[in-house]
Amino acid sequence: MTDNRQEVLSSSGLLGNERIGKLLFRFAVPMMLSLVLSAVYNMVDQIFIGQGVGYLGNGATNVIFPLMQVALAFGFMFGDGAASHMNLCMGEGKMDEARHSMAAGISASLAVGLLLSVLLPLFITPLCRVFGATDAILPYALDYGLIICAFTVFGLFDVVTMSLIRADGSPGFAMLGLVAGCVTNLIGDPLAIFVLNMGVRGAAWATVLGQMVNAALNIWYLWGHTQSVHLDRAAFRGCFRFMGKISRLGFSSFIGQIGFVIVLFTQNNLLVHYGALSKYGAEIPMAALGVTMKFFAVLFCAVIGVAAGAQPIFSYNYGSRNYGRVMETLRLVLFIAVGVLGFATVWFQLAPESVTALFGSGNALYDEYSVKCLRIFLALIVLDAFELTGSIFFQAIGKPLIATVLILFRQIVIQLPFMVLFAWLFGVEGLLYSGPLDSFLVGTMAIFFLWRERKKMRQEPCRSQAILQD
Repeated sequence: MTDNRQEVLSSSGLLGNERIGKLLFRFAVPMMLSLVLSAVYNMVDQIFIGQGVGYLGNGATNVIFPLMQVALAFGFMFGDGAASHMNLCMGEGKMDEARHSMAAGISASLAVGLLLSVLLPLFITPLCRVFGATDAILPYALDYGLIICAFTVFGLFDVVTMSLIRADGSPGFAMLGLVAGCVTNLIGDPLAIFVLNMGVRGAAWATVLGQMVNAALNIWYLWGHTQSVHLDRAAFRGCFRFMGKISRLGFSSFIGQIGFVIVLFTQNNLLVHYGALSKYGAEIPMAALGVTMKFFAVLFCAVIGVAAGAQPIFSYNYGSRNYGRVMETLRLVLFIAVGVLGFATVWFQLAPESVTALFGSGNALYDEYSVKCLRIFLALIVLDAFELTGSIFFQAIGKPLIATVLILFRQIVIQLPFMVLFAWLFGVEGLLYSGPLDSFLVGTMAIFFLWRERKKMRQEPCRSQAILQD
């Protein structure tokens, strides 16, 4: 064994040697809290808007939500891709490549973010129509969307840099930046909506201000306070030659978000069309399902947070061929994910009104459809634990194709066509049954891929065994 290999193994530190439970707690808890807080303050936006403006305001934010997801698609691609490449390079002892990967992720986030900040506001009205804005909702959507879209660069930059800071070994600071943004938004929402009487525009400005605070803290960390990967001007020279590798590793995240946007586009328009033919009307189904998904996003982010927090552990130990640690981490992540979503499944079936009451409406039909969204659309979300964990796991170990297959199968092959079919056959209520069917089929496929990968790793000699033999 060469001296370099010995140095790499001995410098593995926490990622290569620390007890998995303790290590996962250190990395996953800050990431989970970060994403949950992000989802919570998006949900709080809905609560404040629902109480201060009404369900038309909530409908407006649900129209703009897909546009925000387009920006996040690029953010996840560059952030997740750069973070995975960084940790794989660190596991192999290639620290210079890790530096360039970090610089490439930052550069890409700024370039694409600025471009979207210009383009999205220019086409905001037709985009709102495309994503289901009715005549009643459109004025609110424009008030909210013009502000959010004009400052897209901050949201995209925050997503990318949070992944890079976590990959650098500082998940706690990544959480701190997001917490600061959340607190700023939570203070700004009631102040702008109720005190200044700014309506949905106030909610938008509070969100943007929170993103700016988050970005400022992340910049402070990256420029002079990194822990493992030293970032300087030299790291940015020629960094774009790594964009291909970063984009490939993060492509499944990009496809997942774009597929989600396509699903939202179809879903919103189906809800408006078939809702208008039902007793609920055009606006209620879209607003109700949108709010339901914002609440589910909190649980979704808890699971994603645990899996994404484990990403450096997966990547580093897979790069070091410590497959036993990879499998141990995977088992623990799945145990937590199934527990969280299993609890949620029982909760939504037994007490859905405890969720719907948070958002207020004063409309009996709105409340009725909201309860159906929770009980039907989210009936089998416990099986989503395997797909959500599997997508991040395969991306982290350098196998983005499998992650992409899982995501595309879910959104394009199953969810989209069955959503259209069930709405056509059974109306606006029938559309909800596409949710549990999707969870069942994709969860089964994810279990198969994870089992197959586990079998392959068990047949591979781990790096530590090879070193002992040397």
